Amino acid sequence: MLQVKDIHKSFDDLEVLKGVDLDVRLGEIIAIQGKSGAGKSTLLQIIGTLDRPDQGTILYEGQDIWLQSEKELARFRNQNLGFVFQFHHLLDEFTALENVNIPALIGGHMKKSDIKEKSHSLLDFMGLGDRIHHYPRELSGGEQQRVAIARALMNDPVYLLADEPTGNLDTENSRHLLSLFQDLQEKLNQTIVVVTHDEAFARSCDRIAFMEDGRIIRIEN
Repeated sequence: MLQVKDIHKSFDDLEVLKGVDLDVRLGEIIAIQGKSGAGKSTLLQIIGTLDRPDQGTILYEGQDIWLQSEKELARFRNQNLGFVFQFHHLLDEFTALENVNIPALIGGHMKKSDIKEKSHSLLDFMGLGDRIHHYPRELSGGEQQRVAIARALMNDPVYLLADEPTGNLDTENSRHLLSLFQDLQEKLNQTIVVVTHDEAFARSCDRIAFMEDGRIIRIEN
């Protein structure tokens, strides 16, 4: 379980998070919703250890993540967390397959032959088996996002963190992405935390945490 406890965060004089508490259960898809400026993306960045809170902590399986050094945090992120953003952030000079390889190459814990095999398998799962040698510019927006998700899954993360993953997608591709997340949950027991403005997407998640003015005001099943 991932536990968010009394998280506070300010930027200069602006208090963005004002004591956030949230438990994320293994194997669930939980959406975080709220108006722009409610603190959703800041919370997700802190959950992902990309930023530190001013107060409060994050417990992963009961362990206070902020007791680790920056080097240990980087290793933790690489091995336990996958990130998907509104923009795919694929490297233009690399093919789909090469982009998916990157987290495993950074982690350094897999043979190159195993990396290639796993990347190919993930892209097949994404329905992109015939696009592995295409560059990002040769892919549609939906295909680019699926490559980004495959990359996020490369190291078998316990938690997949997605920040507005449908923000640049049309309605049809947004539905495909939701279906893909549900497949990941069903087949891999993947835990997914997703910040989204997409009402239909959020309603299809197991739970929705609603944020307002830096706080979670309610959680709905």
